Amino acid sequence: MTSDPIPAATLVIFRDAAGAPELLMVERAKAMAFAGGALVFPGGRIDPGDHALASTMAMAEDGAARIAAIRETIEEAGLPIGLRPIPDPTTLATMRDGLHAGRSFAEVLAAAGSSLDLDALHYFARWLPAHAHMRIFDTRFYLARLPVEAPGAIVDGTENVGLFWSTAAQVLADADAGRATIIFPTRRNLERLARFASFDEAVADAAAHPVRTITPVVEARPDGDFLCIPDDLGYPVTAERMTSTLRG
Repeated sequence: MTSDPIPAATLVIFRDAAGAPELLMVERAKAMAFAGGALVFPGGRIDPGDHALASTMAMAEDGAARIAAIRETIEEAGLPIGLRPIPDPTTLATMRDGLHAGRSFAEVLAAAGSSLDLDALHYFARWLPAHAHMRIFDTRFYLARLPVEAPGAIVDGTENVGLFWSTAAQVLADADAGRATIIFPTRRNLERLARFASFDEAVADAAAHPVRTITPVVEARPDGDFLCIPDDLGYPVTAERMTSTLRG
């Protein structure tokens, strides 16, 4: 078991749709050590190259995390979030191939003539579990809107085996019916996101609540043990019975 949390970043991508906005979900390969077989948002660990790129730019303290979220979304879903100008499909495919081949993000961006628009990402939450697990991630969650000119998402077929767009409410319903698997942080974030009728509403809610690191704790109650989170960070459900909790 690793003693130090792994810094990571993930991106909640909104797409306009009738009735309620849709979110991009990816399905983790069952063989993955973390959240195998579960539905998650695109994202992954923050690499040294993300820090190196952040150090060359004047940006906020979480610059490396924002860069990682953008890079991982290109790698995992082939979507150009946080890039300007938006690359054409051929250029985007070349960028993705370069990242998969191990080229640095800085090199890939330069070759494509693209720059980063980190303001396209809105800080939403930060989760740091403390359970006994072989991998513990310190993950920052960001919100972003799918560009109108973005191509269709395509799964990478490595760490993830599928992707799809769905409303938060539908993903929760699928999980409750046993048709999908979601871990505790994903469920709590989906419950929060299901309340919003638009991307703008979600951004406003994010701005209205402080982002504090959320470390769920086990609370013994008369009717059993519950995994709990703070009740002042915008989450409509803050406790789940331990017997039904999937922690990742």
